[in-house]
Amino acid sequence: MRFNHVANRLDAAHFELVVVMLRECLGFVELRRTERAIWLRQPGANVDLQFSRSATTARDEDKLRSQIAFLSDTPRADLQALADWLGARGLEAMVGAYSDREFYLDAPSAFVDFVIEAMRPELADYDIPA
Repeated sequence: MRFNHVANRLDAAHFELVVVMLRECLGFVELRRTERAIWLRQPGANVDLQFSRSATTARDEDKLRSQIAFLSDTPRADLQALADWLGARGLEAMVGAYSDREFYLDAPSAFVDFVIEAMRPELADYDIPA
């Protein structure tokens, strides 16, 4: 087997707004779309991101442990820019911290079972031979 994609859920009411944010702010491209889901990829990545529309009203209380993670030299600032982008479009979003090198963005009414994480690149330096 070969790793292909990761799937998460977005509130149906905010589905398109989050997809637009990923395209406009992070350069994701749409690969495929159905009535209930979308598959996206960031150029240069080899793993896809799938979002399914969800009507779940009870959010995952432990969703801070489920992330879509990005590497960044300025993780807090980059996530704050996304929070500001969402806020300017009427969706409440906030940035929190796991440590001084790992931060997360939550948009509670949109993200059902995950947050977006940004961390310093050295945290992903696993020293694994290619």
